[in-house]
Amino acid sequence: MSDIAPLNKDSDHHSQAAQVATRVTVIGMVLDIALGILKCVAGILFFSQALFVDGIHSLSDAFSDLIVIAVMKASRRAPDQEHPYGHQRIETLGTMLLGTTLIAVGAALAWDNLERLISQADAPLPEWPVLVAALLSIGGKEWIFRYTRRVGRAIRSDLIVANAWHSRTDAFSSVIVLVSTAGAMLGFVWLDALAAVIVALIVGHVGWSFTWSSVKELVDTGIPSEELERLRNIARETEGVRNVHELRTRKMGQDILLDVHLVVSPNISVSEGHQIGMQVVDRMRETLDDIAYINFHIDPENDDEFEPTTLGLPERKDLDALLEDKLGVTIPHGRLRLHYLRNKIHLELFFDGHALDPEQSRIEALKQYLDSQPWFGSLRVWRS
Repeated sequence: MSDIAPLNKDSDHHSQAAQVATRVTVIGMVLDIALGILKCVAGILFFSQALFVDGIHSLSDAFSDLIVIAVMKASRRAPDQEHPYGHQRIETLGTMLLGTTLIAVGAALAWDNLERLISQADAPLPEWPVLVAALLSIGGKEWIFRYTRRVGRAIRSDLIVANAWHSRTDAFSSVIVLVSTAGAMLGFVWLDALAAVIVALIVGHVGWSFTWSSVKELVDTGIPSEELERLRNIARETEGVRNVHELRTRKMGQDILLDVHLVVSPNISVSEGHQIGMQVVDRMRETLDDIAYINFHIDPENDDEFEPTTLGLPERKDLDALLEDKLGVTIPHGRLRLHYLRNKIHLELFFDGHALDPEQSRIEALKQYLDSQPWFGSLRVWRS
């Protein structure tokens, strides 16, 4: 018996999250454009290649912000018929696109400035306005980093959090520009080119971390082993659960999708087995808030310990016909209970002492016949 227990996420929730994400991203984009233009112009006018590279970094942030806005709008749509698990994979693809963009920008800038550093070409000393531009960049980017990260955590968006850290790298790079410019103004001109290379490598490193995390998610990497074991223990400790096997997870955006097989007593009803499964679902969600869907399967025996029951065993309709032939009466609906365990069928018959109930001799003949069948496990007859 299998069932899926989704977390209720209505369209209003998704819409509100998308609106909040768009607002913080637009604010960051405006800041990135302003700082990017300021740093590029100041870098050219006041002879700082490092500041110019930092300006390109800020403008790349603005480009990534556009990607984030488009991706968030698409990924935060509510589940529909074609995408029953939602659209969070779009967010993962957007994060990967953002990461690869940063890798490309970082590699190009690092190569250009590494050539300049190796050639040791004469260059004019940076001037004091470079320091002012770097300080403005540090303050602005640190503020937008903290604001964006807070929003990303609130709406549970890896993409927004990643974009926040993208802003933090811009602040780090501006610190490097500040220090290198001060050194260059003291006569160490090569510090400017070295700082430009370091900033470019930082950009590429951040891009690689975003890309790699997205790739792992796209190939359905599970949650950490310690969290998986914690969920397994929660299921085992739930009353009515005998064992747990085939516990699997995968990430889709910030959401966790989970599949679990729960071993319960083979003698309980279907509804009781389902109720036990729902208890497990509730306790797991109390432990991890990010679980969106839990697909649980109720097993009467552990398939890992015993050979799974084959499909070649007789079905109910076949057994109804057999019993009618051997007992000479039609078994009313609900009076025959079947247990398919360890490749055997165990039968339970319930009679209420009615005059049409079969004679004991016929039941003994039925037992004798069943003992000769390879699929037979046991027969229990109950009389009220």
